[in-house]
Amino acid sequence: MARRAGCCAGCALLVLVAGFSALVWLSLNAFGLVSSSGVTKAVTAAALGLCVLAAVGIGITLRRVAPPVGDLIRAARQVEDGDYSARVPIRGPGEVRSLARAFNAMSARLESDETRRRSVLADITHELRTPLTVIRSQAEAIADGVNPPDEEHIAPIVAATRALESLADDLRTLSLSEAGALHPDREPVDVELLANETIEAFRAEAATAGVRLDCSLAPDLPVLSADPAQLRRVLGNLIANALAHTAKGGTVRVEASPAAGGVRITVRDDGEGIPPELLPRVFERFVKGASSTGSGLGLAIVRDLVEAHGGTVAAESTLGQGTVIQVSLPV
Repeated sequence: MARRAGCCAGCALLVLVAGFSALVWLSLNAFGLVSSSGVTKAVTAAALGLCVLAAVGIGITLRRVAPPVGDLIRAARQVEDGDYSARVPIRGPGEVRSLARAFNAMSARLESDETRRRSVLADITHELRTPLTVIRSQAEAIADGVNPPDEEHIAPIVAATRALESLADDLRTLSLSEAGALHPDREPVDVELLANETIEAFRAEAATAGVRLDCSLAPDLPVLSADPAQLRRVLGNLIANALAHTAKGGTVRVEASPAAGGVRITVRDDGEGIPPELLPRVFERFVKGASSTGSGLGLAIVRDLVEAHGGTVAAESTLGQGTVIQVSLPV
């Protein structure tokens, strides 16, 4: 198809060149710059015929090209006005059809990005509303003298403020990831020490929730070249997520073992599990189950940070039986 279109274009170009040459010859003859012999008259007649052929060729080419090009111009104006649903029919010469397909792919991508942008803005607005409502209501109650400014009534304000700080950190990490600027500050990391410190930080929360927090760390784990703060955040997000979805009396277990060329860190729980329709999208932004109270950013942050280290993350889950998240990091 492309070869045929190229031949058509070549023929059209040949006709145009011949027509232009004929026009030049006719002009010279009209001004008396060439003789009027019989040969000249024959050449002049031939040139006139070529002019007619050139005009016909131009007309046919324009008839084939003009409608699809017009479609592209109208669709481009729609996109310029913010209507990313614009599409054009695939028709015309091969080159024009290729251009139309590229335009449709571009507009589809723009439409998808715009839909995602609006969804993210709506989700962020929703996540901001809850802590801001808590802060405002508690602060107004204290200011009006309804509640005393004691620890009991200030604690919700502090907790809501921390939630806002956490959301701001998550959004910053996501923006850096989108911009390709999420670069780990690498240094030697003792995985056993990092895991133990992170687990201990969640002991009190696990005890309050009535969930058992266990760990099983293999001896002689290899030292990683990684960003300790980012790895601590990865493990912390996984533990926090597991605790949030494990009922009282359940167990959250952290494991670490050598793997091919690196270390595998596993966080498993016997909680409510992830619905099958949600499992393939669990590492996407703002994706969360109906019972989740988080922002839906925790596992997306985990994926971005792990991939920034050259690692991989995977999830397995059975509804009602628990979830297993595995992080593989190269040495």
